[in-house]
Amino acid sequence: MDNYLVSARKYRPSTFESVVGQSHITTTLKNAIRNNHLAQAFLFCGPRGVGKTTNARILAKAINCTNLTEDTEPCNTCESCISFNNNASFNIHELDAASNNSVDDIRNLVEQVRYPPQYGKYKIYIIDEVHMLSNAAFNAFLKTLEEPPPYAIFILATTEKHKIIPTILSRCQIFDFNRIKVTDIAQHLAYIAKKEGVTAEPQALHLIAQKADGALRDALSMFDLIVTFSGNHITYKSAIENLHVLDYDYYFKTTTALYTKDVSTVLLTFDEILRKGFDGHNFITGLAEHFRNLLVCKDTSTLKLLDVAEEVKYTYANQAAEISSGFLLNALNICQQCDLQYKSSKNQRLLVELSLIKIAHLNDAIDLAAHLTSGSEVKKKVVS
Repeated sequence: MDNYLVSARKYRPSTFESVVGQSHITTTLKNAIRNNHLAQAFLFCGPRGVGKTTNARILAKAINCTNLTEDTEPCNTCESCISFNNNASFNIHELDAASNNSVDDIRNLVEQVRYPPQYGKYKIYIIDEVHMLSNAAFNAFLKTLEEPPPYAIFILATTEKHKIIPTILSRCQIFDFNRIKVTDIAQHLAYIAKKEGVTAEPQALHLIAQKADGALRDALSMFDLIVTFSGNHITYKSAIENLHVLDYDYYFKTTTALYTKDVSTVLLTFDEILRKGFDGHNFITGLAEHFRNLLVCKDTSTLKLLDVAEEVKYTYANQAAEISSGFLLNALNICQQCDLQYKSSKNQRLLVELSLIKIAHLNDAIDLAAHLTSGSEVKKKVVS
């Protein structure tokens, strides 16, 4: 049986062009190589799964490539590129600082830096999870990082920049990686699905992208899981079952019932959600997000802030047209209060149910407030 390779490794970018959602980083790095403006040390910062180590490897390969393409990409045909692709390059060294974080580990690294490359122009040292180094290790590394030999380049990667001492930060050229946009992740998943011969509903891929929270690696792991579960056809239904996500339909149904004061339907729907194993806290925060999305739909200029699949946008637009902004704003406020009180509440189910009943009677409160206001205005006119 052939060894299975997860999508995150199988489709790991090997060129700057194939990196997803970090064009501001890749453009700068390509310009630095093209104009020979390479720094002595780079620091790649950002959340997990956004391409820090991947970009470090591509940069390391491109720096030593002897036959760069016109677009400043590694050629993958020269001796340096081939040895790197075969994990046999003597010029590129990777160190995992999470498990090699002592002073001795850094001293060994510094000792290696003294020897120039046997072939090629540079020796590149990639240190991943650099924030895990001890203070003593950081201090042992300082002098080498400040004045490395001309053939040595350091690429540091971290998810927690605030843990790195300022003296290290001041010696590095810092690149901040962004969380990858939902649309970019969904498009990349669609590309991989096509490559793998998997048919996938766009709504399902969009849901995976949303759940990944900007981390492409997490999205690919979820994608592999759902493919394993459902075979070569990914549906929205299989995605919500595997990711344990509440279907949009519940929020649309609940909102309609709340607006029409159908308290019985609201409470029965909430009971059904709890019986399916969902947490009341997740439901109330999800409902708040739903109200926020409806508010966003009220104005065409803010529609771009609605981060959902195209098919769902029409449903949001239709419901937003039926519900007043005043109701949504007050409902959001009640949901926010429930969210803040949830963890400290002794009876969490009752807290959510009470919040839902309050929302269901919002229109009555709004009408009463409007009636009292109009009544006071009439009195003022009579008096005057």
